[in-house]
Amino acid sequence: MRPLRTVLASLAVLSVAALPAAAQEGGSTAELDAALAAGYKAGFLCSGLFVAGQTVDEIEANELSGIYQDYQRAYDRLPNAVINPRKKTVSVSYSDTMPPRMAAYRPGFGCTQLPIGADEGALNFLPRFAAWPEFTGEDRGSAIGSNVKVQLRIGEAERLEAPVSFAFDERTYGNGTRTSAVVVVKDGQVVAERYARGIDHETPQRTWSVAKSITATVLGAARRNGHIDLDYPAVIEDWNNGADPRREITLRDLLQMASGLDSGEQGSRTDRIYFGGGRVVDQAAKNVLEAEPGTRFKYANNDTLIAMRSFRESLGADDSYHRFPYEKLLHRIGAVHTTMEVDWNGDFVSSSQVWSTARDLARIGQLYLQDGVWGNERLLPEGWAQFVSTPGPAQPAGGAAGYGAQFWLMNNAPDIPQGTYYMAGNRGQYVVIVPSMNAVIVRRGFDVIGGARFDINAFTRDVLLGLQAAEDARAAEAAEREQIEAEIEATIDARRARTDRAKNAIREEILKKYGLEE
Repeated sequence: MRPLRTVLASLAVLSVAALPAAAQEGGSTAELDAALAAGYKAGFLCSGLFVAGQTVDEIEANELSGIYQDYQRAYDRLPNAVINPRKKTVSVSYSDTMPPRMAAYRPGFGCTQLPIGADEGALNFLPRFAAWPEFTGEDRGSAIGSNVKVQLRIGEAERLEAPVSFAFDERTYGNGTRTSAVVVVKDGQVVAERYARGIDHETPQRTWSVAKSITATVLGAARRNGHIDLDYPAVIEDWNNGADPRREITLRDLLQMASGLDSGEQGSRTDRIYFGGGRVVDQAAKNVLEAEPGTRFKYANNDTLIAMRSFRESLGADDSYHRFPYEKLLHRIGAVHTTMEVDWNGDFVSSSQVWSTARDLARIGQLYLQDGVWGNERLLPEGWAQFVSTPGPAQPAGGAAGYGAQFWLMNNAPDIPQGTYYMAGNRGQYVVIVPSMNAVIVRRGFDVIGGARFDINAFTRDVLLGLQAAEDARAAEAAEREQIEAEIEATIDARRARTDRAKNAIREEILKKYGLEE
């Protein structure tokens, strides 16, 4: 396909006027800033209240504190939100002439923002499930993976006390960073866990761009079920016209952030979707090519959104599309406190708008350690973990961290084992997968946007040092016990002890010498 792509890319230079107009993040006005700030407030209050079950005070101290600085002034002018607990809606006024910005909750879909200018009547157009399962029972067990033999892990708990505590002190791993959750999993079992800022083991937080890795996992399940192909052109109807070169962009290109599409100066800012209530199809899939697909890395929310939209168009059935992430992946691994939010047109905004607990994210990480197998069932294709953790052909500049397929790579981090890769999101969301130590490290936070970043490399290093120390101590203890047992047997032979009483006396004697008891 690449030769054809090269020809079509050349045609694009000659006939850009024939392509659809680019829906870019354009200039800003005071009116638009106010509308987006109101959408920011309505959206986060709605999800915080009805998805995460937090109080208004907790949401304002966490999700609505330390927001984008360019919205802060407009945000500070907003009035109090109007919350309707019965309808599960949140409205925020921002203009004397325009309807308030509104977000509404529906089970399984989380909160969806109405577009700027829409009134309450537009709520009737939001997608809904006919039924949604209610999950009971507390998520308290220590087994996160499948087929886990639960063991007493006192050694790990003791050695992880220091780094886990330091993660919450707002200094050690970044001055002013605000940690809300840490979960460490070893061999499929929780060995350290701590929460703060009103968050607990069943409180979902917005994942921000960790959602991109969740998207890759959903698409892996779609590949496993035969719905998509990595190297087939993405199925986007608007691109399948005439000389449009975008018809040759593959899912592989999109997952590796190498679509070649224009995404503005900041590909990670898609505010008109996130806070403006815009549709994915209107915003993400309208931009033109600025580089040949597969040849340039550019981190872009749109690439993730288009990849998921492509899955929707290839599947064809919206109800199946909406249920797929839950029925074929999340609920099967026990991630029942994870919600994937949609735009009002029903497209998953899965580059950022996923709400999940630290434990659920650990389960997704554990699924990768298990090569996509859960229990006796394969959920992801064989080799999918290797695919997402292998550097793509186009890499980020600077070499600080590599990139696979919607996952970052710790391939250049000092003192971190080779093969370590991770999910990362705004405000300090991290899920680190360490295959060499069969470990998953989750850190959640509400770090100030534009402020200090949590040093995930240093934290990962310190946690792994603790895990290794516990493993070394356990191995040394086993070796010592083996040596003692050999000494007992040798003493029994030397003294020609034949009776059980004589043998037991020798055993007690040797154990006592080492300060041990039977």
